[in-house]
This record gives sequence, C-alpha cells and structure tokens, in this order.
Amino acid sequence: MSRSRSPLIPKRSLIQRVFSADVLAPLGVGLVFLLAWDLFVQITGLPPYLLPRPGLVLQTLFENWNELFSALMVTLQITIIAFLAAAVSGLGISVLFTVNKWIERSLFPYAVILQTTPLVAIAPLIVIWLKDNTLGALVLCAWIAAFFPVVANTTLGLNSVDRNLTNLFKLYNTNPWQRLIYLRLPSALPYFLGGLRISGGLSLIGAVVAEFVAGTGGAKSGIAYQILIASYNLQIPKMFAALLLVTGLGILIFVGLSALSDALLKDWHESAVKQES
Repeated sequence: MSRSRSPLIPKRSLIQRVFSADVLAPLGVGLVFLLAWDLFVQITGLPPYLLPRPGLVLQTLFENWNELFSALMVTLQITIIAFLAAAVSGLGISVLFTVNKWIERSLFPYAVILQTTPLVAIAPLIVIWLKDNTLGALVLCAWIAAFFPVVANTTLGLNSVDRNLTNLFKLYNTNPWQRLIYLRLPSALPYFLGGLRISGGLSLIGAVVAEFVAGTGGAKSGIAYQILIASYNLQIPKMFAALLLVTGLGILIFVGLSALSDALLKDWHESAVKQES
C-alpha cells in the first residue's frame, strides 16, 4: 500500500520546482493567450465595453483594488466556512456509510440527487427561507456545491482497501473500529485529499453563484455583486478585473490544497512520490 522515498531519487529544491516544466509550460501558454487577446483587440478595434485589452484590465484592477479586494475577502470568508463544513461533514458521513452499509444504500442516492440538482434553481429558495440570515444562506449554497466530491471520493477510498491487508487485520483479531482507524482511514487519505481539491474550487463557485442570486450590496457585498454592478453599468474592464481576482483565488485554493496533499502523502503514496522523480 505504501513505500518510502527511494534514496536514488533526489529531492528537488524550491528553485527547481519553480522553474520546472510543470510551472513554465502553463505560464507560457498563458502569455501566448494574453498576447493573442491583446493583438485580436487591436486588429479588430473592439471598444473596451465589448472586450478590453489585458493592460486595461490590469490598470482597472489597480485603480479599484481596495473595493474589489474587500469584496473578494467577503467571498473568501463564505468559501472557507463552506469548504470546512463540507470537509468535516463529508468525512463523517463517509465513515457512517462504511460502518453501516444499509445507511449507505439508503442515503447515498439522496447525496447524488443533491449534487445533480442545479444550484441556481434552489439557491433562490434557500435565500428566501433564510432571509434573516444572509450569510447562512450563502454558506449553505456553497456547502451544497462542495459537499458531494468529499463524500463520493472518501467513500470510494474507504471501500477500496486491499483485501489482503483486511484479512491480515482480521487474522490479528482486530475489531471493526481498529480496522477503520488504522487501515481504512489511512488508505482513504489520498481519495479524501483528492475530494478536497475538487471541493475547494466548487465551494468558491457555490459562493459566487449564491451571491449572484442573493444580490446583497453594501459594505459586506461579495465579489459577485461587484461583477453584477459592473456589468449593469457597462464597466466591462472592472468586470474583467473582478473575474481575474476570482480566478486567481481559485488557483490559489487549488495550489494550496495540492501542496497540502503532497505534504501528507510525499513519504509513502505513489501519487506524491512520483512527482519527485
């Protein structure tokens, strides 16, 4: 199930990782895309209210940094709360599914239904039901978006333990709880972390969608409200600047969760060990 890092595989330094192909290749593609975007706008002569140039988007971002960054922090707060709730509840329900198969057969289809129901369809109802608790409504919408990947991946991991190891534990007369703690949970850790990487991005998407539906304004408005107002006023460069912040936040969430996964798995799991080769 596991192995230690081979002494023949040198560990890459931080500089080597930064200038590796994994980093330089996507950066190169991004630069080519930005140059093509800028060139396309210059050749076609499109006005900024239809498609602004990348330089204008960056200029607008710096000019409206305080306003947009404050709104992004509101969205980030909702994202973090929903993500943590999805991680804890998803892990707990997955363990419950493993302990009792009848519970899994009875409740897992409803988790699927919850995932396949369009969030934009039920978000207005949640906002109406929790009209006195806007933050709770936004968190609940984001939680719905982020919940299922954790449950599905962790349940798969808990049910994918090597039969030989299970038989070995039974040979030593371990009880089900010991097998869960010392065998199933460690074996499911890569699946759980994979679910977290998916859930992190979905929690951000859920928060933004919920803010679109709620339409909350004022000092505590999220980044979605800034996007809406910019689009209504045809401030397209500002809208693109807000979208750039959301995209950057999503990338940071994914990179952070990937780093956490590598740190927890690097000494024993194949998915992390191979990255050092």
